Amino acid sequence: MKKIILLIFLIISSLSVAQNAAQNTAQNEYLLAENYYREGAYEKATQIYKKLYDSSPFNTTYLGRLISCYQETEQFLEVENLLKSRIKANKSQVYLYVYLGYNYQKQLQKEKAQENYTLALNSLDKNPAYGGLIGRIFKDYNLLDDAILAYEKAMEVNKNANYNFQIAQIYGEKGNFKKMFESYIDLVDKNDQYFSLVQRYTSKYITDDAENEANILFRKTLLRKSASNPKDVWNTLLSWLFTQQKDYTKALIQEKALYQRKPEDLSAIFTIGQIAFNDMAFDASQECFNFIIEKSTTKSNVINANLYLVKIAVATKNPETETLFQHLFTTFGKNTATVNLQVVYADFLTFSKNKPTQANSVLEEALSYANSKFDKARIKLKLGDVLVFTGNFNKALIYFSQIQTQLKNHELGQEARFKVAQTSYFKGDFDWAKAQLKVLKGSTTQLIANDAVALFLKISDNEPVDSIPSGLKQLANAELLAFQNKNEEALTKLNNLFVKKDVFINGLVPGEVIYDDVLFFQAKLLVKQKRYTAAIVSLAKIIEADNQGFLTDDVYFMMAEIYNNDLKNTEKAQEYYQKIIFEHPSSIYLVDARKKYRKLRGDKV
Repeated sequence: MKKIILLIFLIISSLSVAQNAAQNTAQNEYLLAENYYREGAYEKATQIYKKLYDSSPFNTTYLGRLISCYQETEQFLEVENLLKSRIKANKSQVYLYVYLGYNYQKQLQKEKAQENYTLALNSLDKNPAYGGLIGRIFKDYNLLDDAILAYEKAMEVNKNANYNFQIAQIYGEKGNFKKMFESYIDLVDKNDQYFSLVQRYTSKYITDDAENEANILFRKTLLRKSASNPKDVWNTLLSWLFTQQKDYTKALIQEKALYQRKPEDLSAIFTIGQIAFNDMAFDASQECFNFIIEKSTTKSNVINANLYLVKIAVATKNPETETLFQHLFTTFGKNTATVNLQVVYADFLTFSKNKPTQANSVLEEALSYANSKFDKARIKLKLGDVLVFTGNFNKALIYFSQIQTQLKNHELGQEARFKVAQTSYFKGDFDWAKAQLKVLKGSTTQLIANDAVALFLKISDNEPVDSIPSGLKQLANAELLAFQNKNEEALTKLNNLFVKKDVFINGLVPGEVIYDDVLFFQAKLLVKQKRYTAAIVSLAKIIEADNQGFLTDDVYFMMAEIYNNDLKNTEKAQEYYQKIIFEHPSSIYLVDARKKYRKLRGDKV
């Protein structure tokens, strides 16, 4: 008995080995044929594809390549004979009519081509299972209308079939966005598990411009579907669309409707509030967090919502901010649950009230009862900021380095590394700063990566060569002074860069790389001091020196914003918004510039 079992085992093993060897051989031959095909060696490729197809007559990849090789060498009759013999041998392979039709089309025999396409399409009445294959072959031959017909006919005959995704993609290729969105929505309507897939593919067409054609069509499609067949998923998609368009209040309306039906989860509203806050849409953000405070029964949710409300108060310079902080500490206490609130309070004390000593005490106290390593890291990050504010760089670097070591791959660790680089830059230690920034350029956190690249380029482009001063050290020192809220001293430092020191050291002049950076930073400080006309003068000097520089669109947008919001000169504001629209169409400011230009012009936005 044991011998029989062993014999069976050996036979099975031998068959398995042989099968794997055959599969590997076929794969290697296919790759060789593909290489010949790409190089245009069609006759060599034909020999291999023919062998492969003969061994696997239902493999449409081999068949498609074999036919293509014959057609590239104008062996149309060979294709015709091959396909007709296959159809005669197995009439169920109805997809072969598409190949045959296209072979006639290549010979400009349109009637015969259409005759075979019709045979393929009509076959779906009895064989709807071939709908996917026939549709794909039509699509591969760029016969897009026939591909859609094949998919639709298959779904008509087989109600369980769902080719809406394929149809949507084809409409996208044709540029018919209306039909494309309708197909995507029908796909979700049949099965809401396709939600994420549809959202991902739709996002290729949606922009943050509400007036974009695709945005308008998608919104109308959703609203029609919502009216004819109400489902929560339509509200979710509308909320997502409005968030992409930065219409946060409209997004909140959709999420409120969802919450009324299922009053369990407020996370989506919290996310919109965060996004709106980061985009400085403070009114919409405040509305989101007030709603959470009103509806939530979870203490942590209420604390986190209040945390953002107090951040908004700080950002908008609300005179009641201190009172709001004290009210929250009275209500929720100073404990592990309010660590983040205390960190924000310390930031407020340091950078808004110029009370770093009090901020330090708040953070030291918070550090004494913080439990998690992440809370401790957040506190130490802020302690480091306070220490840089007071000029205690070495102790600040110790805190930042501790976090960087303990949370190496975490976002907080990457933020700490950036602060090491920034502090080193402030000190004038450019080599060490660049060493840290090189690591951060590949950061998983996009914001940190962007900041790292910007600072790295600033140092690399402007650092002194052969001990000849470039102005970078003075610019770094001015940025440190601004970080410490010493804006007047920072401006003095910048102004000195333009003054000739002696016969050997001239002041900065147009054409020097650092010239634009200094003037742009100078303009930012002047805006902080509400010296708007002086800021415009600094910005105009950048354009005068080089109107095609890397800062040009930043400069135009800043000038437009100053004219629009501060100097109330709508004509000049329109002029600079228009420059972005027509001269810098790839600018990150394009959508905002277009919206504001239309509003100033009197259009309905």
